Amino acid sequence: MSASGGTKAIVAALSANLAIAVAKFVAFLFSGSSSMLAESVHSLADSGNQGLLLLGGKRAKRQATPEHPFGYGRERYIYAFLVSIVLFSVGGMFAIYEGYEKIKHPHELEHWYWPVGVLVFAIIAEAFSFRTAIKESNPLRGKQSWSQFIRRAKAPELPVVLLEDFGALVGLILALGGVGLTLATGDGVWDGIGTLCIGVLLIVIAIVLAAETKSLLLGESAGLDEVRKIEAALVDGDTVTRVIHMRTLHLGPEELLVAAKLAVQHDDTAAEVAAAINAAEARIREAVPIARAIYLEPDIYDEAAAAKGTNPAMTPSPDASPR
Repeated sequence: MSASGGTKAIVAALSANLAIAVAKFVAFLFSGSSSMLAESVHSLADSGNQGLLLLGGKRAKRQATPEHPFGYGRERYIYAFLVSIVLFSVGGMFAIYEGYEKIKHPHELEHWYWPVGVLVFAIIAEAFSFRTAIKESNPLRGKQSWSQFIRRAKAPELPVVLLEDFGALVGLILALGGVGLTLATGDGVWDGIGTLCIGVLLIVIAIVLAAETKSLLLGESAGLDEVRKIEAALVDGDTVTRVIHMRTLHLGPEELLVAAKLAVQHDDTAAEVAAAINAAEARIREAVPIARAIYLEPDIYDEAAAAKGTNPAMTPSPDASPR
């Protein structure tokens, strides 16, 4: 799925942010602009975040162990959650502090052409990174809106890079606005206001990322289309007559656990039931290749018991999720 595309987007973002961070810091040294300092720290934080995403992707590929029998796929979610913490603390809080200090103690910009030139360069570089993330996301997004894609994506890397790049572009525009107003008015307060706005923006993005990755860490079910494919694959109309109840859980972005209780004919032999279960597993893996761990339990469907509510409900669809 998105492993290769996500990695490509991460590497593009990492390359752009490292170059931009150096350029912004040089511009800060020459101009004394707090917006440039906040933006250089922002780019360094983003570079560290992309490093965390790459590390999480590598560690998630480790083989399962007796202590972790379902593998390490969820480690990608943990590192994505760490990204939101870094973005909030290193990026957002630092920018707010710098903005407050600059508003409290404003001063004129020196060598204004440095921050302006670097900001224009940074906008071009970030736009390239953002374009790469959009290009890699579109095949996975399908007909979903961008907000739906970010909310429902099971692989965290592309949504994280998309939000980071979007925040970086908006932050650069805010920084350019702050520098421009400072030059136009001769009042350094505008530079501080731009820095403060950058901090607020980064904190908002960090909160959104934290909320989405928290949901993935808690464990999400398969998407609605995948649930329907699994249900259709389970029932053969002969030995397996219906799905009594089913649960799905993502063990990682490309690993799905499926557990279901199936209704079988009461007069079937044990050999016939076992063969039907094996065939159902094969159909599931063909319909939804990411279904790696499958546990199926045969049972006799009791309509009276089901009417009383003793049988658990079907797996809720993603549309019913509070997210």
